[in-house]
Amino acid sequence: MRTAILNSDSTIGEEIKWNAPALFYTGTMADFDPKQHKRHVVVFNLFKKDCVRLVFPSGATIGDTSGLLVGDYADGRRLALFSSVDEVHSKKLALKRVIKRWLSELEKN
Repeated sequence: MRTAILNSDSTIGEEIKWNAPALFYTGTMADFDPKQHKRHVVVFNLFKKDCVRLVFPSGATIGDTSGLLVGDYADGRRLALFSSVDEVHSKKLALKRVIKRWLSELEKN
């Protein structure tokens, strides 16, 4: 999953945030409150054993129609859930599309 996200676009960087791998936009952005987490594309949630959760802090803005992003959180985040390696492979294209869509929404703002 990490490799697929990094390979989606050259402007994606990575760091450890909230004790987990986090991928973020490395390009220039207008000033914003850092607590809005606008720069972060996705943060891995590895704390549950039933699946890997990818947290998209601003996932609500993506307008995903593939069904990859789930949840309806008041703070605007959405999740992508992966419970097996086969599921990672089957959802890889949708994951890349969501990343590209997130980047295109970022460019509009």
